[in-house]
Amino acid sequence: MEAKKDTTEEKILEAAKNVFVAKGMEGARMQEIADEAGINKALLHYYFRSKERLFESIFAGIIKMAFPKIMGIIQSDSVIVTKIELVIDAYIDLLIKHPFIPGFVMKELNRDPSGLFKLVVKFGLNPQIVFDQIQEAMDRGEIIRMKPQHLTANIISMCIFPFAARPILSFVMFRDDPVALEAFYAERADVIKQFVIRAILVNNNHIDT
Repeated sequence: MEAKKDTTEEKILEAAKNVFVAKGMEGARMQEIADEAGINKALLHYYFRSKERLFESIFAGIIKMAFPKIMGIIQSDSVIVTKIELVIDAYIDLLIKHPFIPGFVMKELNRDPSGLFKLVVKFGLNPQIVFDQIQEAMDRGEIIRMKPQHLTANIISMCIFPFAARPILSFVMFRDDPVALEAFYAERADVIKQFVIRAILVNNNHIDT
C-alpha cells in the first residue's frame, strides 16, 4: 500500500511540474494536474490540498537535490578555485538532469518572488557565506579583485543561460540537432570552469580540467 502511495505521489508531482512549467502556478489548475497525472481530482486533493502545497513540494525537492551538495562544497576546507570548479560541476549536473528548472524558477520569480525566497531561506542557503569566502580569497591574493556578487552572478549566469535559452540555442546554434545540443551541454561544465579560472587567477598557472 505504501509503495502504491509513493508511486501516486510521484506521478502527481511529475504532472504538476509539467503543468507549472507550461503555465506557471497562477495559470495552473488542479483539474489540469489531475488530468496530467491520470487520476481524479478528489485523489489529487487527498495528497495535496492546494496548488501552493504542490508547488512547495516541487521546489523543495529541487532545493533538496541541489543545496546540500553545493553547501557541502562551500563549507568544505578546499581552496576557492576547487570550490568554484566543484560547484560548477554540481550545478551543470543538476541542470542536465532537470533542464526544466531555470524556466520554472524564472516564471515564479516574475509572478511572485517572495514564495521562492522563503523556501530558499527555509533550506538554509546563505549567499553571504559565499561572498565572504570569495572576499577572503581576494584578500589572500589567490584571485583577482572584483565584487564577490559579480563573480557569483557571472558563474550562475554561465551555468543557467544555456538551459534557460534551450529553444533558442537549439534552433540558432545547432539547427535543431538534439545530438549536437546534448554534446554541447555535456561539455559545458569544463568550458565554464576553464573560462572562469583563467579569468580570476592572479597567476595563470592552474592546470586545465
